[in-house]
Amino acid sequence: MTVVSMETTHVEALIGMLTVLGLLVLMVLPAVLGIVHERRIDRQLKQAGTDRAAAERRHAPAGPSRPERTRGTRPVRSAGPHRTARAA
Repeated sequence: MTVVSMETTHVEALIGMLTVLGLLVLMVLPAVLGIVHERRIDRQLKQAGTDRAAAERRHAPAGPSRPERTRGTRPVRSAGPHRTARAA
């Protein structure tokens, strides 16, 4: 029968590995928690968007979704400039 015993060097190596593993977990854990938090927020935003779209479809009038234009009228444009000025 073989008896397995740990010498001092083995114990020190085990303590060193566990220390490094513990530090790795402490450094990675906040990043993982942040990713999980962001995914939860993304799911909530997506759900809120689909709920809002469904509510708008339920309460939308039965008429056309775009206002009808009469012949000869132009769509309203913004009053801002169309191109930016260039320096001389």
